[in-house]
Amino acid sequence: MPVWLVSLIIHLLMLLMLALITTKSGSIGSIVLTISQDGGNVANELTEFSIDTIELDGVSQELPVDLDLSLEPDRIESSIRIASLDPPIDPLAPLFDGPLLSGAVTKLSVLPSNMFAGRTGAMKQRLLKQAGGTKTTEDAVSLGLKWIQRQQLGDGSWSLRGPYADGGRNENKVSATSMAMLAFMGAGSTHRGGQYKKELWQAVRWLVKQQGRDGFMAGQAIDHEKMYAQAQATIALCELYAMTGDSWIRPFAQASCDFAVAAQSPQGGWRYRPRFDSDTSVTGWFVMGLQSGQVAGLEVDPYVWHRVAGYLDSVSASRVNDYYASGFSYMVGDAASPSMTAEGLLCRQYMGSDRNLPGMREGLGAIVANHPISYREPDVYYWYYATQSLHHFGGPLWKQWNDRLKVEVPAQQITRGPERGSWSPQNDAWGRHAGRLYTTCFSLYCLEVYYRHMPLYNPDDEV
Repeated sequence: MPVWLVSLIIHLLMLLMLALITTKSGSIGSIVLTISQDGGNVANELTEFSIDTIELDGVSQELPVDLDLSLEPDRIESSIRIASLDPPIDPLAPLFDGPLLSGAVTKLSVLPSNMFAGRTGAMKQRLLKQAGGTKTTEDAVSLGLKWIQRQQLGDGSWSLRGPYADGGRNENKVSATSMAMLAFMGAGSTHRGGQYKKELWQAVRWLVKQQGRDGFMAGQAIDHEKMYAQAQATIALCELYAMTGDSWIRPFAQASCDFAVAAQSPQGGWRYRPRFDSDTSVTGWFVMGLQSGQVAGLEVDPYVWHRVAGYLDSVSASRVNDYYASGFSYMVGDAASPSMTAEGLLCRQYMGSDRNLPGMREGLGAIVANHPISYREPDVYYWYYATQSLHHFGGPLWKQWNDRLKVEVPAQQITRGPERGSWSPQNDAWGRHAGRLYTTCFSLYCLEVYYRHMPLYNPDDEV
């Protein structure tokens, strides 16, 4: 045997023995991939976030992963293929898969397979026609979205203060950006497609840069507006992930859901500070954020819904035969109000209340009869929640509400001048504080209601 062949065999045997000793299992070792942050810190887990301590001031601006956000959306996924290890999104994921919440909660009459499935294509047109939308409402949406497009800042965000007339008193760019994103997405655009693809791509790049490792994004807002902005940003990220399935968005959306669950107060809702207090207004935003995340296939602790149900019990006006009467208040002990009643009923709807629940019809009927849409006392916040809850309920009550909605809201839109496409905030209940972007976005949400979320109920199930 030639000397060179003997040497080759010996060296191969030595290499094989070394490999067996190294792995201790007789198999070849695996390659370990690490993702590093700026500054050389190593992140061992792609989606691990610390939420033991929630700080509202001085939140870290580190990103959970080291992404090159200058990439186009169709290239960014290829730069982080590790995210493909995430489980696929189940388009049939239910809105709620835990036990029933209380005696007042039963199964939904109709459970939508994907609450965002009606925003484009033939389904959008069908829902628009069925629910009573018109060319006038759609023209108003188109004009309003173009106004929002013109207000986007160079860094991809929006501002509550301007550059338009009648800006808000306080700045809250996370809230402004989230509200603008939701308006675009409600009409069917995402960062991957649609008329406002570019604007949404710039916006989501900006938004995720605001997120700390605990999932918090609204550190720059004033104290009593931080949690509103956080909840709105949670909805925006979860909706965008649900609509596109882009795996790079998942860690950011999951972190926002994790923050929401960790921030829930002992009373069962949310307010201005994590784990401290509850009010129905802030709670409604977080309920919608977590529902959007759950539909998107993100992890949400099922027990969160039991605690929310307990909070809603505490702010319901009264009990009738162990069921809940129509009114909801802002906080425990307050009087019921139209806006909180609409918001509380919407929360009940998304959490599984039957359409024929005693109190549902009475509460919505009181809204329609006593507090219809009127620009003598405009309140787009109230209209936003009333429009959604009545649209889901359907039937004659929805038709009566919509008969005014589809006429009066488009009629108040500015159609000339530099603010063409917007709605004035000057006489609105909260618009005088929040500004023109706020009133415009909420008006658009109302006019997108026909297809923005799939209806929860079938009015034919009425008993």
